Amino acid sequence: MHTPSGTSLPVVPAALAPVLPSRYDSGVVPGPGAGIRVTSDSLPGLESVAPGDPDSIWLYDALLGPHSADIVRYLGLARATGGPVLDLGSGAGRLTVPFARHGFAVEAVDRDATALARIETWARRIGPQVAELIGTTRADLTELRLDRTYRLALLAGAMVSAVPPRARPGLLREIASHLDTGGALALDYTSHLLPGLIAEPQRTWAFQVPRFDGIDEWVVARQVFDLRAMSERITYYAARTGKLSTERVVLTTDKWIIDPEHLAAELHSAGLHIEGRRRHRIDERTESVLLVCRTDG
Repeated sequence: MHTPSGTSLPVVPAALAPVLPSRYDSGVVPGPGAGIRVTSDSLPGLESVAPGDPDSIWLYDALLGPHSADIVRYLGLARATGGPVLDLGSGAGRLTVPFARHGFAVEAVDRDATALARIETWARRIGPQVAELIGTTRADLTELRLDRTYRLALLAGAMVSAVPPRARPGLLREIASHLDTGGALALDYTSHLLPGLIAEPQRTWAFQVPRFDGIDEWVVARQVFDLRAMSERITYYAARTGKLSTERVVLTTDKWIIDPEHLAAELHSAGLHIEGRRRHRIDERTESVLLVCRTDG
């Protein structure tokens, strides 16, 4: 359950009380936003929030789970291009492991060692036929250096918006230079309409994190857009209540607002052209955009 700001929370106001920002910061508490009408499967953040501790994995999965339908689209593309596949910002392997189960060799790259360890554990549990197809590399995308070529590279789950604009052209060039002839880069991002950002630069969600370990976790997520910097910050205020105590945790992720024209120019400069574009409307102000890019050679 998650509710946009400006909407009442029936039944659970007491459960939400421990996670309100005022309980974490004695300073000025941000006022409520005007609210945004989002579909029931849309939450801000995606892969760009790294688990701050092992217990944050449940929140991480909650942010990613509703978007797992993109696996089908990316798998279809992999069948057309073939492998090996490069999964950039792989997280805990929501794409890496299913791709390996379908027979593709996959290199998973992420900055978070815990996430990569989860991939390896998951793969081993399935069996050696999957584990042997997966390689993991711990690296920040802003400093990525590749040493082999791939048929398909993925920047899934809006990962491109987690890369600082100054580092994005270099990352795209590095990817393009390690794609085989006929290979592809597939990426997606959230496209925000400017009038919507001006009308509502601050947004708030409240939702419960699905957990199966006896812990009750509620989160208030505060999303703030900075149009001058073309950036956004999302802060997650979480309260995890067990039988004996309640733990409060704050996680923050910084992202950048994608300008489609600038991104297209950066792709072109990297030697990539946009072969296909698919849009999925999230609400009247926001849509998800999937790009499939090919090398110019």
